[in-house]
Amino acid sequence: MSPTVGFSVTHRRYVPYAHAHYGGNLVDGAYSLALFGDVATDLAIHTDGDESLLAGYSSVEFLAPVQAGDVLEVTATLTRVGTRSRDVSFEARVLCRAAPERGPSAADVLDPPIVATRATATIVVPG
Repeated sequence: MSPTVGFSVTHRRYVPYAHAHYGGNLVDGAYSLALFGDVATDLAIHTDGDESLLAGYSSVEFLAPVQAGDVLEVTATLTRVGTRSRDVSFEARVLCRAAPERGPSAADVLDPPIVATRATATIVVPG
């Protein structure tokens, strides 16, 4: 497949309690950025047949907390195709959230989901 602007890849991941670093079971912002790296790799494999390298982020916005017990949906969308570089936009949404006040394994589906993190980055593939 050749790289096409608008192509996107989505991953879903449960956030384990082992990743909570702060009070209130908060997870650090780097957790979302690591997921962005994974979904960008998947996108590049599909569009270029290579895992690519992330050259840098041009923007990162932490809009809402990510907590242990969340189910995250992370999407990468190709926004620009150059000769060897590609610009990618990312969004991490919280689809489900633990509800410990109702019981140790209780959780809720969030409707609408909460947009937790957005970013834009440039990836590079071999020439």
